[in-house]
Amino acid sequence: MKKTAVLLAALLAASAALAQTVKLQTSEGDIRIELDAEKAPKTVANFLQYVKAGHYNGTVFHRVIEGFMIQGGGFDAKLVQKPTKAPIPLESHNGLSNLRGTIAMARTAVPNSATSQFFINVVDNPRLDGEAENPTSGYAVFGKVIDGMDVVDKIRAAEVTNQGMHQNVPVKPIIITKALIEPVKK
Repeated sequence: MKKTAVLLAALLAASAALAQTVKLQTSEGDIRIELDAEKAPKTVANFLQYVKAGHYNGTVFHRVIEGFMIQGGGFDAKLVQKPTKAPIPLESHNGLSNLRGTIAMARTAVPNSATSQFFINVVDNPRLDGEAENPTSGYAVFGKVIDGMDVVDKIRAAEVTNQGMHQNVPVKPIIITKALIEPVKK
């Protein structure tokens, strides 16, 4: 009985260590995201590299579609694209679905093309999960908003316009002032 209790405590501690939290401080308020390194290890590691490097600081939510998602992580307030690291492998078929409040990697039509840009689903978007028979389809969910969906909803309701080649850009820039890794709670 004692061995079972010790094993259970060790498993709980290990799963808590995997539950990394990132706070996005934005011009509209804070968004806290719990990352799922167990189901999307490469995607989470990539996202955390960008957070640690300060890449997201000063970027904007450059694509906001009220009934779909809010996207950020790649451009500054003047819509100048920030340099990125090499793309990562697609981890879309990991058991996580593009539901309201989840965060996923943005990418081009090329499956393994995600770098720094991400989006937060503002409605359930299961069609973004991809087709089960096609492992190179879908968008990789790697976490979920655990605090700040009111901020996400405020951002999704922003007035948008087109700027150059960009569509659905908030008229008033919505800035990620700082992204930081929160200490793991014990």
